[in-house]
Amino acid sequence: MSGVGSIDKALRVAPPDRLVETLDAYLSATHGAKNSTVWLADYRSTTLSPAGADADAPESVGDQLGPATRAFASQTPVLEAREGQAFARLHLPVTAWGERVGVLSVGLDAARLTSERPRLEELAESFAVALAAAYRRTDRYHMDRRRTGRLTMAAEMQWDLLPARGYDQPGVKFAGQLEPAYAVCGDHFDWSVNGDWLTVTALNGMGTGLDAALLSTLAVNAMRNARRSIPAGQSSPGDLADQAVLAADAIFSQYGGARHVATLLLSLHMGTGELRMIDAGSPRMLLVRGGQVRDVDLDPQLPLGMFGDTRYVEERTQLEPGDRLFVVSDGVHAAVRQNEPTFGERELSRAIRSTRLQPPAEAISSVMRSLRDYHAGAELADDALIICLDWSPRADP
Repeated sequence: MSGVGSIDKALRVAPPDRLVETLDAYLSATHGAKNSTVWLADYRSTTLSPAGADADAPESVGDQLGPATRAFASQTPVLEAREGQAFARLHLPVTAWGERVGVLSVGLDAARLTSERPRLEELAESFAVALAAAYRRTDRYHMDRRRTGRLTMAAEMQWDLLPARGYDQPGVKFAGQLEPAYAVCGDHFDWSVNGDWLTVTALNGMGTGLDAALLSTLAVNAMRNARRSIPAGQSSPGDLADQAVLAADAIFSQYGGARHVATLLLSLHMGTGELRMIDAGSPRMLLVRGGQVRDVDLDPQLPLGMFGDTRYVEERTQLEPGDRLFVVSDGVHAAVRQNEPTFGERELSRAIRSTRLQPPAEAISSVMRSLRDYHAGAELADDALIICLDWSPRADP
């Protein structure tokens, strides 16, 4: 038996910490692979590390890193095959619903490449879904991916809280990134897809260190509880006001107004482009349309949890096909160097314009590089959050 169905079954019955070995054995037995390497992206999505046994023998996979990195960055397969040679290697993006997990590199006889390649590309997609699920059930892949640094306790909480760092479906592409990746504290984002609605929240928790992470954790879970507690039929998944009220009440009941969370709440109807928004002391939002970048000015409302019995009012706008939204926290737009304009005043719009041909994940990486350049290589003085969202009408089926 061969094909995607059989690898799906093999991965389902394998222990979650043995997916890499299960995949390697399957590739050898079913596709005639000579070897395979699974590469996992680090928390910055800038470095790939080999998983499994290959992690202990980097010299055996070092020559694969360049092509694997190209496959990860471009999100397209990269082929290593020289004319007249009997061996070829195919590097395939491992991506689940738009979240870039890593890369699968497969070495096989060049003569089998044409027949095997379509099945290998489908197999990489199945493996991505299984690997994304396994992250919740074993520490093994967390340990493999974090060789470039150790997470602080606050960062551990923030990364573990994320549903995923990206989403990609017809009509909508979305990605987000937190920095400094290994020491992030209070900045955070969350998202959920329910029917036609994509709901996104961007948060800037008050305070520093573990206290800020605990506050953001409470805020994210309060928002999730609010989304899931509104009875079906009472409001659509895109309605934000009731969600904001329930979340604000939960935070206020815990801290009594002593601590609060600056939050931007967004709901996008993925079919029509209707965008609903609440600026509760929010991070900053910018719209890219027709090559121009402009701020989206919203009516400021109270941060979540500042006072009891706070009510919130939605604002609405209509996106146009090809629109791009950037959401950035104050660690980005208000970043400052001595005796110079802020990053938001000086570099942000230019950095965003330069990403017009890049997908959201790469666009975020480019803006983050510009922010690091602005800081001249020094560690960021404040948490930095960047979200990028692209919308276009779905094609008719």
